Amino acid sequence: MIGRITGVLLEMRPPQLIVDCNGVGYEIEAPMTTIWALPEINQKVSLYTHLTVREDAHLLYGFVTESERALFRSLLRVNGVGTKMALVILSGMDANAFAECVHAGDTARLTALPGIGKKTAERLIIEMRDRVERVDSAVTLPSKVANPRLVDAAADAIAGLIALGYKPHEASRFVHGLDTEGMKSEEIIRVVLKGLAPK
Repeated sequence: MIGRITGVLLEMRPPQLIVDCNGVGYEIEAPMTTIWALPEINQKVSLYTHLTVREDAHLLYGFVTESERALFRSLLRVNGVGTKMALVILSGMDANAFAECVHAGDTARLTALPGIGKKTAERLIIEMRDRVERVDSAVTLPSKVANPRLVDAAADAIAGLIALGYKPHEASRFVHGLDTEGMKSEEIIRVVLKGLAPK
């Protein structure tokens, strides 16, 4: 089991990262809460990881805090929740916000996330109510947003939203409805997700 990786952040195309560890580039998927907390490209990074082994692939997921990883693993124990949905949940809210949703029975906020219907939201609330108390949910994000690269940030943001479960036409509409000049892809995704959250 790979529990933690420390190396140099080579690439960041949300939600995918590549971290160079002693000459080996590890492909890692991470929730947006982790991506927003990452340093700049070519800087040292350390991530807690979760390895999923399938017949056709070994998939590595990375988290900036142990509490994010603990919540991710707890979510995977919920009936009907896979790695993709767990990543979507952690991209839409941090562990504190998720715990608040669960204890408040806030299905509206959960169903605002792509791929989560009312029944799934209700099941999450019921099955996670006793688990979130055991998750250290003190996830803190730095005020500095990563500034990894100057590329076509809008296209990267659209690809990232699609990877998080949004339909291509939805992702394109969300991004092109914003003034993205001077923004990085992570910032664009953050603004989109914030705008989709129920008020």
